[in-house]
Amino acid sequence: MGAALPLGDPAPPDGALPAGIAVDPGVDFGVYLHVPFCRVRCGYCDFNTYTATELRGARQDAYADEVRREIALSRRVLAEAGPLRAAQTVFFGGGTPTLLPPGDLARMLDGVRDAFGLAPHAEVTVEANPDTVTDAVMAELAASGVTRVSIGMQSAVPHVLAALDRTHDPAAVARAVAAARGAGLAVSVDLIYGAPGETLDDWRASLEAAVELRPDHVSAYALIVEEGTKLERQIRRGEVPAPDDDLQADMYELADALLGGAGFAWYEVSNWARTLEQRSRHNLAYWRGTDWWGYGPGAHSHIAGLRWWNVRHPAAYAQRLAADESPAAGRETPDAEARRLETVLLRSRIAEGLPVSELTATGRRGVASLIADGLVDGAAAVRGRIVLTLRGRLLADAVVRTLTA
Repeated sequence: MGAALPLGDPAPPDGALPAGIAVDPGVDFGVYLHVPFCRVRCGYCDFNTYTATELRGARQDAYADEVRREIALSRRVLAEAGPLRAAQTVFFGGGTPTLLPPGDLARMLDGVRDAFGLAPHAEVTVEANPDTVTDAVMAELAASGVTRVSIGMQSAVPHVLAALDRTHDPAAVARAVAAARGAGLAVSVDLIYGAPGETLDDWRASLEAAVELRPDHVSAYALIVEEGTKLERQIRRGEVPAPDDDLQADMYELADALLGGAGFAWYEVSNWARTLEQRSRHNLAYWRGTDWWGYGPGAHSHIAGLRWWNVRHPAAYAQRLAADESPAAGRETPDAEARRLETVLLRSRIAEGLPVSELTATGRRGVASLIADGLVDGAAAVRGRIVLTLRGRLLADAVVRTLTA
């Protein structure tokens, strides 16, 4: 059901921003809409999600109205901090957003549209499991203003899907992509590599199957063993092997080579797109550190340097909003040093790179050694930006440690 919320300062019941916080109208504003419902819990997942038996009185059929209440509250809060901004991006994540009727997702999007407006050519993405996608669902989402769907493919190999506790048939992915295409939506597919028992040949088969679908965008994430998950317990008991770092590195290199050969270019360590326009603008906003409001249980927000997070359980979330109170559980304002470290961590992951000017004198002195080790692109560094090489992407954490020393 997700990792514990961070510690922080108490958040006021009305959700008001602290005195002195002012919205910069020149900074993009994005919206994240969390849908915390899943049919089953995947063994590797530590997201804040709930199956039907875990809802403890929370109602899926009331959820869209609860989110709309938080949207209305956010409009009041942001109107007091500066001019309201139209949403440049909207992202429905989860959980499984498409477990809700498409009309509920449409009403949540209408709530955003009514409160803030959508910018011209706004990107509106819905995550979807393949077995929840139909022609009718995709058509209704497209009619509501959704522009993009992100399909949780994960693998094309049945025994790998079983190891991940994924329930869909691999053939369902092609049907889901066809349904999205038929509705005029852009398509991304999500993959995971390094599952117990997955070989390099298995991974190649999944990559080739993904490329054959001709999506606009591919995300490929290394399996991470999160504390408290079913997978972590299985590994601890010796029932399945832990992910092999060397094999995962080989899998990443294979992904970059195969996707690159198919016309995709990397733009973030785990993401590839066919064109600049087909990159995920919403996720780029996170890596660039712009403003967003996250709606729903456990969702996180960032406005003008202030961060906060909502109560985790859907029942607690509903109770707060029914009482006309903010669902925020806590908040913090990172100091300048924390913000600098975060900027290095996030901006160094994207292909446009991190400005060298963001580094301290010590960090700048470390760039030469990173170039010599083949981790940072020397030509880009001369032009004033830190851009990771392929080897640097594999060792991104080490690069960040050098840059923030």
